[in-house]
Amino acid sequence: MKKIALVLLLGLSLLQAKGSIDFKYSDVETRKFPTNQDYILSYNNVLKDVRTSVVNISTQKNVTQTVNPLMNDPFFREFFRGYQNIPQERIQRALGSGVIISEDGYIVTNNHVVDGADKIVVNLVGDKKEYEAKLIGKDEKSDLAVIKIEKDDLNAVSFYNSDNVKVGDVVFALGNPFGLHETITQGIVSATGRSGVGIVEYENFIQTDASINPGNSGGALINSKGDLIGINSAILSKSGGNVGIGFAIPSNMVTSIAKQLIESGKFSRAYLGVNISDISEDMSKFYNNNFGALVTGVEDETPAQKAGIIRGDLIVAVNSKEIKSASELKNIIGTFAPNTEVTIKFLRDKKLKTAEVKLGSLENISPSGAVSYNGIELRDIDAQTRSRLMLSQEVKGVIVTKVDPKSDAARIGVKIGDVVIQVENKEITNTKEFLHATKSKSKKRLFIYRRGGVFAVVL
Repeated sequence: MKKIALVLLLGLSLLQAKGSIDFKYSDVETRKFPTNQDYILSYNNVLKDVRTSVVNISTQKNVTQTVNPLMNDPFFREFFRGYQNIPQERIQRALGSGVIISEDGYIVTNNHVVDGADKIVVNLVGDKKEYEAKLIGKDEKSDLAVIKIEKDDLNAVSFYNSDNVKVGDVVFALGNPFGLHETITQGIVSATGRSGVGIVEYENFIQTDASINPGNSGGALINSKGDLIGINSAILSKSGGNVGIGFAIPSNMVTSIAKQLIESGKFSRAYLGVNISDISEDMSKFYNNNFGALVTGVEDETPAQKAGIIRGDLIVAVNSKEIKSASELKNIIGTFAPNTEVTIKFLRDKKLKTAEVKLGSLENISPSGAVSYNGIELRDIDAQTRSRLMLSQEVKGVIVTKVDPKSDAARIGVKIGDVVIQVENKEITNTKEFLHATKSKSKKRLFIYRRGGVFAVVL
């Protein structure tokens, strides 16, 4: 028996020696919360001040609709001949939230909360009076808008640098879900830099599990110090209710966009002029195992080309902010105003290089290749357009594809199908030449070809 026991022990010891693991254990002491009535864990001191910075927003929209949509069908119109299907107007109402960002009445909210509203009404915490708000500006691509009420001495929220937000930070979502005023929910930051969600074009969301429900949109996401880290924007849910996945627009993006909306009523994004993509792990080996935004193309006469950036460069930082993906580069460039000077770091042949870049404006550039100028949209003339409009090969220029009916261009007679062949003394053959010829803000003489004749307009 003793021999058997000895063999077993020896076998176990050899087994342990061969496959043993030294597990690491924490020696942190577990402490219980005091149970006496003199000590209650609460965030009331943090929330009591900031809650007055969050407002309730209600909107009204006048909607015209027919009583019976079937009457739009010719068959039913004939069948119910004599029936009067008179259009009726109704008021469509919606609720949302907003955050006070200045003592004199500026409030930031989501664009989708106020978009298309004929009337915007704001209710303040502890104030029974209703305040009608004016829309100052909106940015659909980030889902942000700024409104203003006529009242002073408001409690403006304090902002926190959202670049310093960490996963696991305790956060609170403040708003008016389902019209229930002054509702606060608690959670943590689940993720940062979320993009590719498909909610808006420019996405750099803070993800949280704090309950966000209908009516919370435009409300505040704050940290445990009481500072704003984001504006609640959307939830990921098939039912429309909270499932623990909510998204907030980071405060740094909010301040950048809100400032320009207040100053000019619109947000103009900066433009670098590169085509970019993400890289794989295998590809990163060519760049010292770094990740970033891979330049797959550089457009002519753009800030990127002028700075010497070429295809194959891997952009890894903008103004010392690390870039790890194409979406991160798109988002950070999209927060800058045109003509901003930035420092871009990139890898080329495994060497780190730096370029000083003065960003351009995205305002006159569209993904479709069209350009805008004072109420008109213009494109290059392709073979299909030339054939459809029966334009001879001798006609060179850019074709007008859209005209804003409220613009000066429409007033002076510019029409769709017109071809701009010259700006001042410069003949035009494509949209890039047109942009270059019209880059100054002064009025220009545009020479237009129409049906075999040429005339000039001032625009």
